[in-house]
Amino acid sequence: MRIKRALGSRKKRKKYLKAAKGYTGALSRRYSLAKQQYYRSGKYSYAGRKNKKRDYRKLWITRINAAARTQGMKYNELIHGLKLANVNINRKMLSELAINDPEGFNEYINIAKESLAQNVQ
Repeated sequence: MRIKRALGSRKKRKKYLKAAKGYTGALSRRYSLAKQQYYRSGKYSYAGRKNKKRDYRKLWITRINAAARTQGMKYNELIHGLKLANVNINRKMLSELAINDPEGFNEYINIAKESLAQNVQ
């Protein structure tokens, strides 16, 4: 007795075609192209998740730098001063403080300035 694969094959093809629904042109209609694009899209989304972290960190640093420069301090001086003062605050929170609570951010600026001044002497 021979084995008929129609049901399994159709199920497998439907999985890829369903996933490729929003792709343009033949990529959403032809099985072989849809399957290739499905795997390629997986790679892009994996890389994109890594890039998103990189982009957010860049944004936070830019915001911190802009806020620090209004107080007459550079970003790298601020971070170095906070490290010397053993202040553990991440860039995301510093960025939020710079935007939403300028007085609180100024406290961190003062801490960094004091620790830098002590380190020079």
